[in-house]
Amino acid sequence: MPSIKIIGAGLAGCEAALQLAKAGYDISLYEMRPQTKTPAHHTGLFAELVCSNSLKSSIISTASGLLKAEMELLDCQLLKIAKDCAVPAGNALAVDRLLFAQKVTDTIHTTPNIKVINQEVTSFDDQPTILATGPLTSNKLTESLIKIIGKEYLYFFDAIAPIISAESIDREKVFEKARYDKGDADYLNCFLDKEEYQIFVEALKAGEKYQAKEFENEFFQGIDFSFYENCMPIEELAKRGLDTLRFGVMKPVGLENPTSGKRPYAVIQLRAENCDKTSYNLVGCQTMLKQSHQKAIFSLIPALKNADFLRYGSIHRNTYLNTPEIASGDLSLKNAPNIYLAGQIAGVEGYTESIFSGMLTALIISQKITPLPSETISGQLLRHLTTENAHFTPMNANFGLLPDIIMERKNKPLKKAMLSERSLKAMREWVK
Repeated sequence: MPSIKIIGAGLAGCEAALQLAKAGYDISLYEMRPQTKTPAHHTGLFAELVCSNSLKSSIISTASGLLKAEMELLDCQLLKIAKDCAVPAGNALAVDRLLFAQKVTDTIHTTPNIKVINQEVTSFDDQPTILATGPLTSNKLTESLIKIIGKEYLYFFDAIAPIISAESIDREKVFEKARYDKGDADYLNCFLDKEEYQIFVEALKAGEKYQAKEFENEFFQGIDFSFYENCMPIEELAKRGLDTLRFGVMKPVGLENPTSGKRPYAVIQLRAENCDKTSYNLVGCQTMLKQSHQKAIFSLIPALKNADFLRYGSIHRNTYLNTPEIASGDLSLKNAPNIYLAGQIAGVEGYTESIFSGMLTALIISQKITPLPSETISGQLLRHLTTENAHFTPMNANFGLLPDIIMERKNKPLKKAMLSERSLKAMREWVK
């Protein structure tokens, strides 16, 4: 039985482990938590979701939904568990965060040819290895990695959103509705009028925040840190202009109040964190504000005047590699071909994409797969990770990756449907 070491029991590492176990590999899965903690995780469970509980849309005419459909054709293991742990979220696949992590952990522990080793790995050996340590790779392992790959290493900071108690929400100041009434009304919409919105924005801009230097240590001093655009703190967005949030994370479009029939000036959406709906995530409100300022500022939202914060938003260092520069087409390091990359550290962005990356690396190792179809999101994400790019940054699923379809008349919904149909047809044929 071939053996392989996997470092990191996050989404990518767990998916890779289950795929390789299914293929008959003997796996040693290393996870440093709970003995060695990270700034973002709260438990020692595997596949813990940190920033959100949503794996985004399940509709195949969306890029995220299409990627999940492609992954199902490839027999993705974690998506099956995610569906078993789903909570109401309209057309999105959102999960009970704790239940999902517990089920993944239990599945890993009960799979016969996976051995779990709870200790920090600080160096590499000659054994075939998948590096799936995610964006919070420990400093010691980072040092060892830099000795192998050299200077092609990039950094960015990431922020996560607060979670509040359901019973502390003023239900008179919210309405239940999914945008454009698509799917069930699984979101609580906190509405603001023009004056309330402007006060909120000005408070965000004036709020005191943690500085990046407070999260550096001796190893990372002197690095020029920047935020990843898709996880920009809400207070940073507020500084870009008074209406930036109202046309972004707080846009009211498609969210007419059922009582008045009118569209609010701005909206903050709340999404259930668990099946019992006892806690809610402030969608799009990732922040690096200090905790006392978070409570004061988010309480300016009428529905959250008496909000009880179960988890404050926070900032942490996320790390990824310049994979096209340092890795070969099979995602192994050029300077150490026994080490393969998977997950966010490889340069994918998002929960679903991380699961996909772990599955992809496992399939490359176990089945020596040929390039995935270029008409698929899967194939284009692999291409992104293996094509040199002077401005390489993490990538999530999006239709802009796909080869275009020329249409006589512009019809965006029809075009997306056609792209999805073409992609799934190509993937089905490839799987055969």
